[in-house]
Amino acid sequence: MKLYKAVFSLLFFLMGAFFVSAQQQPEQPDVYEQAEQEADRLQRILELEDWQTFYVDSTLKHDLPAIMAEYEKLQAAKVSNSSLYMDVRDKWMERIDSTYRTIFTDEQWAAYLKTGAAREQKARAKRRAKAEGKK
Repeated sequence: MKLYKAVFSLLFFLMGAFFVSAQQQPEQPDVYEQAEQEADRLQRILELEDWQTFYVDSTLKHDLPAIMAEYEKLQAAKVSNSSLYMDVRDKWMERIDSTYRTIFTDEQWAAYLKTGAAREQKARAKRRAKAEGKK
């Protein structure tokens, strides 16, 4: 009987610990909050003017939900090919970068590319060339 009480107590303790840790994990920000955070981050590191930050924020608040909508369509169609998801991401990131290029000054664009965007652009170009080579 004591063994049952010990096991029950241990199980009760573990369940409590699980629920407490689950409650303490912060929720993921939604797409619009992510857009705002990215716009704020770019404003800080690129020293964007307010009007530029507004356009970056507007671009992201339009494009990020559009990316998610395309992902959801793929998921609803039960697509498991990861390259299709990457194609969607690449298409939208190209649009975002194209818009950024019109918003940023030359100096800001150069600084943006140094934040890792140049590496991402090269990776997208490499994937596009590989896909075109297969056709």
